[in-house]
Amino acid sequence: MSAFEEAIAALRRGEVVGMPTDTVYGLAADPRSPEAMQRLYELKGRPEGKPVGLLVAGIDQASELVVLSVDAQELARRHWPGPLTLVAQPKVVLPDWVGHRLTRSVGVRVPDHPAALELLSVFGPLAVTSANRSGGAETIDHVSAARVFPTGVAVWLEGTSPGGTASTVVDVTGRRLKVIREGPVAV
Repeated sequence: MSAFEEAIAALRRGEVVGMPTDTVYGLAADPRSPEAMQRLYELKGRPEGKPVGLLVAGIDQASELVVLSVDAQELARRHWPGPLTLVAQPKVVLPDWVGHRLTRSVGVRVPDHPAALELLSVFGPLAVTSANRSGGAETIDHVSAARVFPTGVAVWLEGTSPGGTASTVVDVTGRRLKVIREGPVAV
């Protein structure tokens, strides 16, 4: 069985998988699985109320999950795949551990990395956070991420995240686009 097939099987079992993206190396879990999300939060030492965003395979997959205005769709077309996260209102009921409970919003992004896109195309949307302890330095490859997490990750997909910088985050829930975090994409 290839590492890719092992990763799909591990995600289906509710385990955490390491994956490269175009920004930083990430930890991924099935957002529909409470057990998987609990593992992800515990592994990272992430505060319970801190939201986790979703990586998706493309704008069509994103549009099934969240409301994207005409302006948001245009922004997505210009910068996806790429280091741009759009914080939008969900169209579907999302579990409490995905997105922000109080604002009823969730960040979605299409990574520009072939391994990530293949995983998302086959498995579907994934809850992904940077592969570092909460508050720690981000990692850019499977080797450095495995040093931070010697246990708890079922499969490490090999690869390097060439960007090395977290994505630009833009809130698209209102009438005007609002930059929440500056990053590689100038909005």
